[in-house]
Amino acid sequence: MNSFLLTSLTLGTSLLAHVAAGQSAPKPTAPKYVRTPTGFLMVLRQGDNVLQELEQLTTREKIPGASLAGIGFGHPTFGFWNAQTKTYDPKAFRDVEMASLTGSIAWKEGKPALHLHGVAADKTFATVGGHILSLEVGTGSMEITVTVHQQRQIREVDERNGATVMSW
Repeated sequence: MNSFLLTSLTLGTSLLAHVAAGQSAPKPTAPKYVRTPTGFLMVLRQGDNVLQELEQLTTREKIPGASLAGIGFGHPTFGFWNAQTKTYDPKAFRDVEMASLTGSIAWKEGKPALHLHGVAADKTFATVGGHILSLEVGTGSMEITVTVHQQRQIREVDERNGATVMSW
């Protein structure tokens, strides 16, 4: 059964239960993604955790690997890789427009492993960017196109530099 039909049936059943109990109907929530010929289109709303939503999509739909691209408003935390400490130096930003969001989805130790980068602009059009450590949708929405690859992609630590890299 496709996800749109399943969502419609679930909403209809929930509405009938509320009416029968004498309660007002709950406000319907739109599905967060739809299937496309090449993968999925996600539309996330204010307050959504982008990384969490992508991990849930990957697990739910059993995505073997993917590339993604997106735009929207957000509150990102960028990280710059510190090769000496083998950690990311973080810097958080609020109320910026993600002018570009790009990345890949793979698997590590049985869980989705995201690798995202982005460029964000503030109201003065000053831009910042880098590796995305966290990202919450700000005002408006965030639109993300996920292009699914047929081959399973994995991430593993490169012993030479301690970074997690993609392989097959």
